[in-house]
Amino acid sequence: MLEIADPWTGKPTGMRFWMAGPDSDTQRRARIAMMDELAEAADEQGRVSAEAREKARLNMLARCVLRWEITEDGKSVAMTHKAIVRVFRAGTWIQAQADAFAGDRANFRPEA
Repeated sequence: MLEIADPWTGKPTGMRFWMAGPDSDTQRRARIAMMDELAEAADEQGRVSAEAREKARLNMLARCVLRWEITEDGKSVAMTHKAIVRVFRAGTWIQAQADAFAGDRANFRPEA
């Protein structure tokens, strides 16, 4: 479980994400979906715009979120793909923490 920290104070924000690990089937499927998305976005010469690459990357990261705890105005926010992308777009620092956590195998090591 990743608790998002404020990038300036390091204090917990109250946002929590349960992410799929780098060796999980969920991340594998997310990477495949990203490759499909990039292939669809390619022009006749096989080029993909930076905007399309960023959108595909963000969608891939959002697909790795298994569960979350986020509130807005004191109410729980329903977890949908669109809502996850919206939260990630709200702060690149949120994306960076989620991406780093999901990519670090140490966060997913089996318990002894």
